Amino acid sequence: MDNHQPTIAIIGGGVAGATTALYLGQLGLHCTLFEQEPSLISGPPFCHLHAGGNLYREISDTQCVTLLKQSIDFLRYYPFIIDYRPTVIAVPTTDSGSPEALLPRLQLLVSEYEALIAKDSRNKVLGDPQDYYKCYTKEAMEALRDKECLAHPQSLDEWMVPVAKEVDLEKVKFPLIIVQEYGLNLFRLASGVSMALEQIGNVTLHLQTHVTSIAYQNNRWHIGYEKAKKRYETVCDYLINAAGFRTGSIDNMVGVKEKRMVEFKAAYVSRWQEGKTHLFPEIIFHGERGTPQGMGQFTPYPGGHFQLHGMTEEITLYPNGLVASTPLSAQPKLDASFIRKIEQQWEWSEVDTRTKRAIRHIAQYMPDFQSAVTASKPLFGAQQIPGDDPTLRVAEVAFPANNYARCEIVKVSSALDMVDAIAKELAKGGWIDGNTIHSRDHHIIETLAETDIASKAEQIAASRGYPASMAGLNVTKY
Repeated sequence: MDNHQPTIAIIGGGVAGATTALYLGQLGLHCTLFEQEPSLISGPPFCHLHAGGNLYREISDTQCVTLLKQSIDFLRYYPFIIDYRPTVIAVPTTDSGSPEALLPRLQLLVSEYEALIAKDSRNKVLGDPQDYYKCYTKEAMEALRDKECLAHPQSLDEWMVPVAKEVDLEKVKFPLIIVQEYGLNLFRLASGVSMALEQIGNVTLHLQTHVTSIAYQNNRWHIGYEKAKKRYETVCDYLINAAGFRTGSIDNMVGVKEKRMVEFKAAYVSRWQEGKTHLFPEIIFHGERGTPQGMGQFTPYPGGHFQLHGMTEEITLYPNGLVASTPLSAQPKLDASFIRKIEQQWEWSEVDTRTKRAIRHIAQYMPDFQSAVTASKPLFGAQQIPGDDPTLRVAEVAFPANNYARCEIVKVSSALDMVDAIAKELAKGGWIDGNTIHSRDHHIIETLAETDIASKAEQIAASRGYPASMAGLNVTKY
């Protein structure tokens, strides 16, 4: 191995790019991170770990097992962003699916979780394996309905009390299933990663910066960029494309082609003002994607706020919101109306209309939720999907050119497997010690003060037009 220390350019400061900069920066590599927005982690919304992929009936068991492992790794690396509340899975009576059909997969995940704990006891972060999930009959739910909602639920039964009180039990099939699939807070991730990167002297962060050109000459990458209306150029040894839904535009500059899709999505922010001060689990109402009965997601935040998905074209999905690359361009072309939302602003009338539709979508199963109101603009963005399968949930990284990595994560918990693969490539090039692969020493994050993380997270939420309380956690254990 020679002593050459590579300089690395990372384009995109979302979860993939920011995690890569933090990970490689702590290994001592010199990284420059380019991000178009004023702060990091500003891409499409995420709200839960996907610790087993239980929300998605259509994906394979293999993908679910991978998501379980990746979620455990992600929780261990970023413990300060975890909302330790479980998720309830309900199958509506109008749905063709069966709750019992989910049980073999859940049993498989318990076995896999036990194996991961046996391999490393520090993997025991989702509670005891025997408590990974629990089923509830209608009779059990009716009995819980008479219990009092607790301010700080400790057991799965206590978490199910508000579900028993609020969900119309005549509109769901049994059993209901509660799973230890926790929440994630994107504002806290943006806060903590930003502060951590500021403490690493070998990482340079360029915010509000647009990469304008890329050329590979004499085994080095020449990158042109624009910042504060001035043009600059830098040179690096290794280029990492983590540009999110704009990944294809970087591929075009590099001169490589790849089949991919981009999908615009939005999750709507509501506030329930009917004195619902107790804690809720997340509740998932299964449904067929793209139909009027598409999956509904009810995700709790502090301050009486709830993030809502309705996987219909009238709510979260959009007609013409899923587009694909072409033989002429690796970058799928979103309609101008979506670009305006991403780069400028939403029309409030559309925000209010779609949020009210989302409220009605959830209220068909939780009648009292009809009194909820629109709280802010949506959490939104465009998500890239490698290949041509819109159901894909597990993807990490590819290396289509010399000293070039393309990051394409679909779920945020894939970020650590992605950066491990990049570290392996760097080790092959002799730029880092191969023994550092899978090294996830996050001591810099451990030095951050909770008060600083919380304060900056609230500032980020407010600067983006969201209630500051959404930057908080309902339950902490880290």
